[in-house]
Amino acid sequence: MPTPAGDDAKVPRTATLAELARLFLRLGFTAFGGPAAHVALMRDELVRRRSWLTDGEFLDLLGASNLIPGPTSTELALHLGHRRAGAAGFLVAGLAFIGPAVAIVAAFAWAYVEFGAQPAALALLAGVGPAVVAIVAHAAFGLARSAVRDPLAGAVAVGAVVAVVAGVAEIVVLLGAGVVALAVRRARHLVGGAAGCAVAGQAIGGATASAGAASAVAGVVVAATPLALFAVLAKIGAILFGSGYLLVALLRSELVEGLGWITERQLLDAVAVGQLTPGPVTTAATFVGWLVGGPVGAAAATLGIFLPAFVAVALSIPILPRLRRSPAARAFLDGVNAAAVALIGLVALQLGRAAIVDLPTAAIALGALAVLATGRVESGWIVLGGGALGVAVALLRG
Repeated sequence: MPTPAGDDAKVPRTATLAELARLFLRLGFTAFGGPAAHVALMRDELVRRRSWLTDGEFLDLLGASNLIPGPTSTELALHLGHRRAGAAGFLVAGLAFIGPAVAIVAAFAWAYVEFGAQPAALALLAGVGPAVVAIVAHAAFGLARSAVRDPLAGAVAVGAVVAVVAGVAEIVVLLGAGVVALAVRRARHLVGGAAGCAVAGQAIGGATASAGAASAVAGVVVAATPLALFAVLAKIGAILFGSGYLLVALLRSELVEGLGWITERQLLDAVAVGQLTPGPVTTAATFVGWLVGGPVGAAAATLGIFLPAFVAVALSIPILPRLRRSPAARAFLDGVNAAAVALIGLVALQLGRAAIVDLPTAAIALGALAVLATGRVESGWIVLGGGALGVAVALLRG
């Protein structure tokens, strides 16, 4: 988005690496509330308080972050660091933003492994699980309003659910949804809108049969080595478009159902820690890596989940103007987003079966949904409230 010359003239063009490090370290320690809150905090600090760039420039970088795979707020930090101090700023801003969250999550993972089997910890986690399910379900509903805006997006979302239920890997479904949406958008000029949606359904249905066979071959036992952890998490990071909650669906598909490295209960606990800590929710991968392979596994998983974002931003910087103006890129992303929202909703149902097992846990989930609907309470507080209720229920039961 172009900005007035007068605005540009007022904006200083450089920042020292020390300034960038101090700012993004502080954000890394205090940026609670998820990607939307992270974006708001970055705008407040860089645009309003420091005038390092204009609102127009900030929105341009945010739009670019949404067009490439990876955690959006982390990619925005990388873009902002590059804009202020070049390649060195790119690295400093990105590492400073994710570093505190990774360290905090690793500490939680250590405590979980050491003390997670204690009765008090089990009671706490029993209340946390339903709260996390409510958060994921609420996110799916909210995202659906912006991602499923027309019949084509609706057809892609339904087709994505059918494909996953039929056994197609989530990563295959996401890529297929983007390709189908792009193809149908172009075909609409020839066959019309309604027929275009029918083409979408047929295309996804056809992909289900062929990709389902490919997915069936994937049931091979793989040792949970650091290299294997890195490879799996890098694959997830390379397709992690849109909301960080898509990470939950992809982790479940790859690590719970596909490889059996963690349980659904452990996945819920990893997401809960991601909600309780500052920085990107994607650091839940650090927690999972620690459970599977200790400190080395945590390092491998963290490197795997974040490296694709660093690479994607670095590669996209020279082509940002063309990427933002590309109808093809936006059509592909629309399809991926519609499928992603459908998968987030589906995984909320699947995780609910493990977390909501009696009346108290059902009440915690419904209460969390009611609080989320007000829009006044951050998800971290809801997770803490669920945990407190879990402990209270355990005490009442004696």
